[in-house]
Amino acid sequence: MTWHGPTFRISDGEHIDGAWCLVWRRHDLLDEHFVEHLFVYADGRITRGGYEATDLAGLERLLTTGKLALEPPHARERHDEPPKRSKWDTRYPEPLTHESFLAEVADKISELAGRPGARDLLWDALGAWWRDPAEATLASLRDAYLAVPAHMRVYVLGDMDQQDRPLRMLLTGLGEAVDGDGPVATEKAHEWARAYFAGLFEGESAALERQAVLHADDPEDAPRPPVVLYEAVHPGGWPVEPGDFVLRNDYDAPFTYAGRTCPTVAHGYWALSAADPADHDRILGAAGAREAQEAGGRAARRADWPGMRLAVMAGLLRAKFDQHPRLAEVLLATGEAPIVYTGSSDARFWRDEGRGGGRNWMGRLLELVRSELRAAGTVQTPAARTAETALRAATRTGSQTGENGGA
Repeated sequence: MTWHGPTFRISDGEHIDGAWCLVWRRHDLLDEHFVEHLFVYADGRITRGGYEATDLAGLERLLTTGKLALEPPHARERHDEPPKRSKWDTRYPEPLTHESFLAEVADKISELAGRPGARDLLWDALGAWWRDPAEATLASLRDAYLAVPAHMRVYVLGDMDQQDRPLRMLLTGLGEAVDGDGPVATEKAHEWARAYFAGLFEGESAALERQAVLHADDPEDAPRPPVVLYEAVHPGGWPVEPGDFVLRNDYDAPFTYAGRTCPTVAHGYWALSAADPADHDRILGAAGAREAQEAGGRAARRADWPGMRLAVMAGLLRAKFDQHPRLAEVLLATGEAPIVYTGSSDARFWRDEGRGGGRNWMGRLLELVRSELRAAGTVQTPAARTAETALRAATRTGSQTGENGGA
């Protein structure tokens, strides 16, 4: 069965994950079948379409009574049967039955709830047997294999070529025929199965070891929630105490870049984008960042601007934070958190729009400059600055005391 998702429902304010597949519903009056969505959820609730909630037992009754079918009625018609061959030679998935489908639904519910499914438990049992190939672990592996829904067993190892043959051979007792009509399990055949799993586990171990080497610099700590820079208006002027708002491009923090004074990053960006030098002074002299943006947006753009704008913006941000250590402290205080630059005034190239898109280049450039500031180590943290201020005050007090005592 093919599952689709993700989906969810809200119950008492709780978000409950779900998934859905297609089944066939019999219309009681017309005695015809119609396609319908079957939803299953992490708490075990099952619905046909958006109504008629039930559970696994109810789903079994619907299947048994024929109110639901797993395939259209005409699909059950069979014509010439192919000649029978050993399952070992030609391995196809077992037919989807009511019993195996119910097992698959139970497995899907476990997966949605964050619990291990039948395939996860099989791999756990396989690993336990590999570490300790005793009769008890082999018996547990056999139980785990049989717990996988029958129609899903053929590809449970994820191997399109060998399919589940190594498992079936390993789990067949010596002298017995695999599946009753396959090859007889011999010690040599068991050695072949063990060699298969040796390559599987040793290859996985080598791959994990190599990945650990290649990804040695990957952060191990859990990711921090993002710092979201909201667009805001301050009619009474900017707050005295600096906050995350100082990281935005419209914050008044004059700095020098390329020999010119820029009242804000926005002023500098739009002035440098203009093709006509006469527009530069007009944009830089705009009353505020919004006016500078509007003036720059109306001016003719430099032909090479698309290839330059990222480098120019990065340079403007470096100049702003290099020349305003207090603002750099605010940027450094965001730690390793992702920075999300939002709003409606900036183009989608610069801002984040959540599910709606946006490339968030401003957020990414702020993270870059933050990393450069941290690597340079030229900006003091608030604690270090407080300690230095206290030390200077103590030194100054001591010096004054000594002078008075000498007098």
